[in-house]
Amino acid sequence: MTGAWSGALPRHRKTVVVTGASGGVGRATALAFAARGDRVALLARGREGLAAAADEVRGAGGEALVVPVDVADARAVEDAAQQVVDAFGRIDVWVNNAFAGVFAPFTQVAPDEFRRVTEVTYLGCVFGTRAALRHMLPADHGTIVQVGSALAYRGIPLQSAYCGAKHAIQGFNESLRCELLHDGSRVRTTMVQLPALNTPQFDWVLNRMPGRARPVAPVYQPEVAARAIVHAAGHPRRREYWVGGSTAATLIANAMAPGLLDRYLARTGYDAQQDKGEHESTGNLWSPADGPHGRDFGAHGRFDGQALYGSPEEWLSRNRARIGAGLLVGGLATVVTAGLRRRG
Repeated sequence: MTGAWSGALPRHRKTVVVTGASGGVGRATALAFAARGDRVALLARGREGLAAAADEVRGAGGEALVVPVDVADARAVEDAAQQVVDAFGRIDVWVNNAFAGVFAPFTQVAPDEFRRVTEVTYLGCVFGTRAALRHMLPADHGTIVQVGSALAYRGIPLQSAYCGAKHAIQGFNESLRCELLHDGSRVRTTMVQLPALNTPQFDWVLNRMPGRARPVAPVYQPEVAARAIVHAAGHPRRREYWVGGSTAATLIANAMAPGLLDRYLARTGYDAQQDKGEHESTGNLWSPADGPHGRDFGAHGRFDGQALYGSPEEWLSRNRARIGAGLLVGGLATVVTAGLRRRG
């Protein structure tokens, strides 16, 4: 059934694939699509988290398909995509969200650890995109959403492997977007640049610092990211979306004065990313945090008390066209009113 619309499904009901769906942003995104009644394929390694996410997707009104997979394995990702098509008939949206991280100065990150972060975060995105295109291009239909970060443009200390991978995704996505435009394809790709989020990742990263890893304030809830990803999937002609005022401020500052930002982050970046307290040092780099006899971590981390559920920038980003039209109408009304007054 590859490449064709399935007559069994109404066109408004989408088939969505989310990688890294067992927790954090991926979990929140899967639920956001499920709330629309979509069919959601959940891809991740952690079976406990996947099972719980599937229950939540069904409870939210969607249909769930659990596909345990390591996105760093290209063949396994191809097989996962085929499972989705075999079950649901097509793939409308593919969200590349899975990642891994090491929280340490670069000199304390072993080569195999750096490679693993790159394979999961960057190559996992590449492999997911390739698997999606294998089914989308023959149908000339579909949207791929790359989940990025402000760190796709602005590197920060203690996250060299993750920042490098997100920078790589940015360049890869721009190249692919140009190729799709050149070919006149109706398959779309877009990227969502996220701020610091309240997810379990900060207790999952392999951590070699004395303190517990934490996001740099301000911190947003994962549902903020999920709303933006769902919106981007429905409006993929826009090449990228910035989520959160902190993302916009960081990217603008980096474009205007990157050297000053280097020095600022050198002074503040270590303390701003650590809390006091004991932490797990091994993380989920080599095996899922909820692996055998583990627990489900859900979408939220330990920062609910300080995390924001929205931002003016997020609303403006999602409603840019509507605001522009409103300003245009308002401007025309002002011109017409002024002309009538002059005539009177």
